Amino acid sequence: MRNVILASALVLSGCAELDALLQPGELGPAPLPVEEASVETLDPTPPPPPPPEANTAEEFDTTTEEDRDAALETPAATGEVNLGRTLATLGNPADPGIWIETPLVSQLVMGRVEVAATGKSINIELRPSGGEPGSGSSISLPAMGLLEIPLTAIEEVIVYSGAAA
Repeated sequence: MRNVILASALVLSGCAELDALLQPGELGPAPLPVEEASVETLDPTPPPPPPPEANTAEEFDTTTEEDRDAALETPAATGEVNLGRTLATLGNPADPGIWIETPLVSQLVMGRVEVAATGKSINIELRPSGGEPGSGSSISLPAMGLLEIPLTAIEEVIVYSGAAA
């Protein structure tokens, strides 16, 4: 019985907070201010964030043709270090650029990612995820497109540091 009373009190306090957000004559809560998160990047001219009304992969991908061409350039054969393999899934589609967040790096560096199954590879920004080794990686929507990875896939990729910037 005590739990029912406690739950009722929580629901009622939530209603009071909701009422405070509703303005007379409005159909819903007042919009909350949107804070634009700035993600650290090596790109001196990063792509803009997607528009708020973006709904499709094409609308979320704000990279330029130059960005995509640079990602597809053949890297120099020297200086690369194989960091290992990781399972990659779609990262935040609203985070622009060609990147992978992975526990295989501890600092922001340029590198290369290769799809283990196909050999398709791109130059990419390697961002530390802060995760434990083996915890998997998140890859950007434009990177998945360039690597021809379906957006719903969990794909094994090989990560290299030191690729052409």
